[in-house]
Amino acid sequence: MEFPGGKGGSPRADATTEEYLAAVTVGPREPLNSTIYLAPYDPEWRSEFERVAHRVRAALADKALLLEHVGSTSVPELAAKPIVDMVLGVADSADEPAYAPLLAQHGFVLRIREPAWFEHRLFKHPEVDCHLHVFSVGCDEIGRMLTFRDWLRTHDDERQRYENVKRDLASRTWRHTQNYADAKSAIVGEILGRALAAQP
Repeated sequence: MEFPGGKGGSPRADATTEEYLAAVTVGPREPLNSTIYLAPYDPEWRSEFERVAHRVRAALADKALLLEHVGSTSVPELAAKPIVDMVLGVADSADEPAYAPLLAQHGFVLRIREPAWFEHRLFKHPEVDCHLHVFSVGCDEIGRMLTFRDWLRTHDDERQRYENVKRDLASRTWRHTQNYADAKSAIVGEILGRALAAQP
């Protein structure tokens, strides 16, 4: 799970990362206690998104109101952790019975439940390196994810600035991947602020 604060604010309030992860994680969790591996951009990530998206659409049919490739793997030429991030918009992400069992039938496993943060849910799949982020369609966080992605796709200087910070942070040892994500909040917020200011 990653939710850089600049993309919509940390949902943790006064809880530490450790306490928060314990509260929202579904199933076992293991600390990272390592550096972060960033892979060179791979065009295959787009194809991987399409393959996983096909599974999601097969599972949910018209319940999948929005499905987009987001995160660093969705930005050409940007180094990234080789995990495909996807954002799924459903009618009501808090209504798990309406979609979670259907995703489970296609192998997707619920790993994060965050009622206090846009009713976010995160699913993983044992056969694919992917994170499926679920929000209610129209959620502000979906808009921020897409704005950030599109801005990096069209602004080489911003993409390079973001990658430079990511590389510096990735070289450090982190107890949880979420700690690395939190550390990116400042640069994410800075870039996203410029992207939002430039919108009509």
